[in-house]
Amino acid sequence: MADPKAQNLTMDIPAPDRLQDSISPILDLLRRQTLVENINARQQQTKNSLLDNLVHRQHEAELYRKLKQLNAADTAHLLEMVPHDVRLLVWNMLTESSAAAVVLELNPAACEDVLEHTTQGRLLSLLALMDTDDWPEIASYISPDVLQQAKAQLEAEERQWLETTLSYPEDTVGTLMSNDAVLIDPESPLDQVINDFRDLDSIPDQVDKLFVVKHHHLVGLLPITALLRHPGNEQVKNVMQQSPVTFSPMEDADSAAYAFDRYDLISAPVIDEKRRVVGRLTVESVMDYVRERNEEATLAKGGLTGKADLFSSVWESAQTRWLWLCINLITAFIATRFIALFEDAIAALVALATLMPIIASVGGNTGNQTVALFIRSLALDQIHRNNLRYLIGKELSISLLNGVLWGSVLGTVAFLLYGQLGLALVMASATLMNLVIAALTGIAVPVMLDKMGRDPAMGASVILTFVTDSMGFLIFLGLASWWLV
Repeated sequence: MADPKAQNLTMDIPAPDRLQDSISPILDLLRRQTLVENINARQQQTKNSLLDNLVHRQHEAELYRKLKQLNAADTAHLLEMVPHDVRLLVWNMLTESSAAAVVLELNPAACEDVLEHTTQGRLLSLLALMDTDDWPEIASYISPDVLQQAKAQLEAEERQWLETTLSYPEDTVGTLMSNDAVLIDPESPLDQVINDFRDLDSIPDQVDKLFVVKHHHLVGLLPITALLRHPGNEQVKNVMQQSPVTFSPMEDADSAAYAFDRYDLISAPVIDEKRRVVGRLTVESVMDYVRERNEEATLAKGGLTGKADLFSSVWESAQTRWLWLCINLITAFIATRFIALFEDAIAALVALATLMPIIASVGGNTGNQTVALFIRSLALDQIHRNNLRYLIGKELSISLLNGVLWGSVLGTVAFLLYGQLGLALVMASATLMNLVIAALTGIAVPVMLDKMGRDPAMGASVILTFVTDSMGFLIFLGLASWWLV
């Protein structure tokens, strides 16, 4: 009988062919190694067991060799697609330099998992190998004692910058910025800038412009291309951009992400209220933030947190789902009470029982479309007080149009099935009314959650389902009781 743990490793994970070609042999090695370990656990130290140990060491050596050939992003993907114990096996086989790069590519759930099971000594080694700019990404997954020990090894200026960065609220520009801005003087000739640039120990990533500073204040930006296009004796102030796009460390990270997209930015300065450069924001950190936010939003629609891990333990996974399952059960029970109010009507006209789920289903689909549209628009900051009334009117008009169209279709189907004109009219009317209610709910839920400072996607589908089900049942059965029974 095949080992269930081994079977988990052979799951077909959607990924580009090149990534699959790199990871598939490693997954096969892990599967075989898991099988050997399970056999060893059931056997005593016999010749066969010793042979299995030899095979195990061979697999381990081959696994180590193949892991060294993977880049950090692919290794992180591998760690995210295997169960907990196999994840730790791979993580512990990585060299410290590889692990320091890999941990920055992991999703929050996998990152927290591996760091939680990493020894204090290795954590300190990983932090020492990483740029201080990257520490805030994993600081929340490391114990304060370890983080304090690592800070003690930094120079005073670097330590002060790190502590300032860690003090910024979550999801602000200050938590995403780096401390690797290249500053130049506006009076410098371009030849001198080129020479100074060459003398840097290392060139920061995504450098497409240099920050021009006079008396510690930002006065402009010098694109790298300007160093090649203008004479070497030309001064920086004559060719720099004088109205750059800048950000504040307290600015919302979502707003910064939209600005990067709108202005096609690769990097931008982060300045304080006195226009002093305090950091640099890059497209890489912005895109990582956007990706994590999208993942969180996707999970939030089902009532899960952004740290949900596909391979976490059964107990932990079950706990993360209890809250919204409980809410869903309560709302579903309430919805059934509306049905109970019309038991006599259903008993008198059995067709009602077969048709009422259709009303609820159509309303739910319409509401989900509105919810998805408004969540996206809120995320893009496209909804404000001045246009909300127009958007409400538009969605209501759409729901009325769809209600008339599809209500007529459903009414016709009901008439063809049961030959009752009254039932057909009830079906059409209930569809129309429930679509209008679904549209209003689809608008109200994300807008209200956003006003409350909550994620508009969190549990929106559960609330919407409750409203469209309960109101659909109430309207349809209420109209039927009043008109037909």
